[in-house]
Amino acid sequence: MPLDVPLTALPLEDSLLDAYSRAVISTVDRVGPAVVRVERIADGKNAGGGVGSGVVIAGDGLVLTNSHVVGGAGRVKLSFADGNAREAVVLGNDPDTDLALLRTDLPAGTPAAALGDSKALRRGQLVVAIGNPLGFESTVTAGVVSALGRSLRATSGRLIDDVIQTDAALNPGNSGGPLVSTLGEVVGINTAMISRAQGICFAVASNTAVFVVSEFIRHGRVRRAHIGIAAETVPLPRRLALATGSGTRAIRISEVMAGGPAQAAGLLAGDLLLSLEGTPIEGADDLIRLLDAGRIGRDTVVSILRGGVVEKRTLRPVERGTLSS
Repeated sequence: MPLDVPLTALPLEDSLLDAYSRAVISTVDRVGPAVVRVERIADGKNAGGGVGSGVVIAGDGLVLTNSHVVGGAGRVKLSFADGNAREAVVLGNDPDTDLALLRTDLPAGTPAAALGDSKALRRGQLVVAIGNPLGFESTVTAGVVSALGRSLRATSGRLIDDVIQTDAALNPGNSGGPLVSTLGEVVGINTAMISRAQGICFAVASNTAVFVVSEFIRHGRVRRAHIGIAAETVPLPRRLALATGSGTRAIRISEVMAGGPAQAAGLLAGDLLLSLEGTPIEGADDLIRLLDAGRIGRDTVVSILRGGVVEKRTLRPVERGTLSS
């Protein structure tokens, strides 16, 4: 069929497929030039050879990638879409969120991608993953958001909160690359896949990335509180939201860690976490933001919904990393 046929003249099925293709192409055109290949540089502590992806997020040379891509390296090599290569220093590395921040001198004309609002995502929404799987540079895959607000156990054994599940295909080397909405905004940083499953891949949500980047820039590291749960974001039925004065979403606890603050306070798997110190929690990113360093060791009141009844419990968060998970 000629390419100059008006979209309205196409059969419905062809029109939908063409619109889908245009959305993916437009997204890749906007964000693709900001995606880089990240390669670990051998030094006295680390062997080289680790390869992943990253994305430029600021015109002054800030690049976001995964913690496990850079490992313990203090510098890495970046290869850009236009063929240029640069070294970058690691400004911050946070295994608890599997995020790392790099800084480099950008080649002239290199664009920066915008970090979007991951809380605005919905299940079923089209997303595009861009990266360098298995060394094949600038590879594009597309899929949908399968679930939001997941907790994922990292290779370190710790839980990464506020994770997006997607069926956009990821392979080794995609790690650190962007998960992008059709608005051309980075809504996640691709982090993992389940090798024995089909279409189950994960990305750290962009709202978590924004928080982590700001901590890196201000303090050089991320210090945060933790209450010892794994959780996922779930919709809250309207009648419950009205009855409890909560928002439209909440956190459902899927796991309570032994010896942690949540267990000590009597929280159970299946409880819905509604608020912390009176502030509504409508997503895992809210919980991460509220559990800042100032909460460590302080009595904190949380509201939970259990069996249709709202209960208040007091717990004392600990510093993330001190609780074995």
